[in-house]
Amino acid sequence: MPALRIHYFQHVHFESPGYIEQWAGQHNHAQTFTRFYAGDELPLIADIDWLIVMGGPMGVYDMAQYPWLDDEKDFIRQCINEKKLVTGICLGAQLIAAALNAAVYPHTSKEIGWYPVHLTEAGKADSIFSELPDTFTVLHWHGDTFDLPKGATLLASSSVCRNQAFLFEEKTLGLQFHFEATPATLSLMIDNCRSELIPSVTVQDADTIASGTGFIENANTWLAKLLDKISLLTNHKEPG
Repeated sequence: MPALRIHYFQHVHFESPGYIEQWAGQHNHAQTFTRFYAGDELPLIADIDWLIVMGGPMGVYDMAQYPWLDDEKDFIRQCINEKKLVTGICLGAQLIAAALNAAVYPHTSKEIGWYPVHLTEAGKADSIFSELPDTFTVLHWHGDTFDLPKGATLLASSSVCRNQAFLFEEKTLGLQFHFEATPATLSLMIDNCRSELIPSVTVQDADTIASGTGFIENANTWLAKLLDKISLLTNHKEPG
């Protein structure tokens, strides 16, 4: 596996790369950040191999409050056009969809908590998802959804939200759910977004979500398999 230059877009302090950062360190990948909440600058596209776009409580349409969203979407679009690896999680998946000119909008129901996701037939056949079970339980924390971008393949759905995972032109992956959650990042999300936890059929309470740490090890294991496979799709060549 080549050593890659991974760059993260992080929107709030409490939604970090979580397990992804641990995986990248184990494989000696370089890791850099644009922390929009801290006013960081965008990198040069030539300086990165893989863009990973994290989640956040804002919507892709909240440009008035977060003016950097337009520049972020433009950067994502350029990375896709230049055949970089691009992976988005939750808000990150929505930003990828928006960069590909798909609509993003509030869903009819929020989906927050530990709920199952089901692979589509295309997901079962896709090489990136080939080692995942047909159904798996993961952490969800979203109120928005998106239309499937033109040319993208739907890989996974839930009973609440159809578009849970999609692949565009082999190298761009959007995940609506949180494979990357660790016990520490889960605790931060609960602490910082507790006001959203109004229990319903599709929203679990804080205690139920906090007690779901038993799902994390499997989720991280499946994520590692995805990251291993995605990392092999890069055009990056080692010098020498």
